[in-house]
This record gives sequence, C-alpha cells and structure tokens, in this order.
Amino acid sequence: MSMFSNFPLWAALASIFFAQFIKVPIQFFATRKIDWSLLTSTGGMPSSHSAAVTAVTTGIALQEGLDSSIFAVSTVFAIIVMFDATGVRRHAGEQATVLNKLVDDFNYFLEEAKMWPKKPEQEKRKELKELLGHQPIEVFFGGLQGILLTLLLHYLYML
Repeated sequence: MSMFSNFPLWAALASIFFAQFIKVPIQFFATRKIDWSLLTSTGGMPSSHSAAVTAVTTGIALQEGLDSSIFAVSTVFAIIVMFDATGVRRHAGEQATVLNKLVDDFNYFLEEAKMWPKKPEQEKRKELKELLGHQPIEVFFGGLQGILLTLLLHYLYML
C-alpha cells in the first residue's frame, strides 16, 4: 500500500485538521471572540489527539478487520492516548494555572516592593501553557468525531 492510498493515515490527518479547525467556531460561540491561535494549540473542544487515534483505529478496523493484530495495537494505543489526555496532560495544565497565579502574585509583590519600572506584562514573564490536556467530555467528542469522520470518508472513498 502506498502512502497516498493509506486510508487510515489520511482519515487520521483529516480528523486532526477538522478537530483543530472546529475549535475556532466553538470558541467563538462560547466567547464571541475569534481566536485563530486555536488552530495550532493543544487542549480544548474537541480533542484532536482523540480524533486522530480513533480515526486511525476506525480506518484500520474498516480495512483490516476487528480481528487483526494491527487493530488490537491501534486500539490499545488509542486508549493510552485518550487516558493520557484526561490524566497527566490535564493535571499538568491545572498545575500551570496555579504556577501562573504564583508568578502573578510574585510579580505584583515585586512591583509594590521595588517600584518596578512600568513595562508591559509580556516582557516581564512568559506564562506556562495552561491548556494542555482535556476534560473527559472533550476527549469523548474528539473520539466520536474521529470515528464519524472516518466512517464518512470511508463511505465517500468507496464510491
């Protein structure tokens, strides 16, 4: 199979791009602000990691069957990625939130104590990325999106 006819690969890539793109309108409806940086950021609704691993697993299931060894490997890989998205990465984001608050408080103390010259906040510090992981619902919808998009692409591919 050549790379250009590798359906599970293209389904996974399409799912990643779709999940990243759809974050912009979802965020717009929630906040009434367009944030194009979401196209390349981690975290948020839906999980592009979950969309990718479920898309590749669904693509493998459709091509190789549910009884294939590669489907088993892909399924275990998908479970690990989705568990990590709601566990370690999510908690790292929560810790980043606390650390950023500590940095804010420390910077405020320094301003008050030393009459810190007025500089833009962005020059004083770089914040840690807080949106690293996902809420379970974000992982669920990312996974669902990966499966549904792959089934749609498979249907269109087979026409």
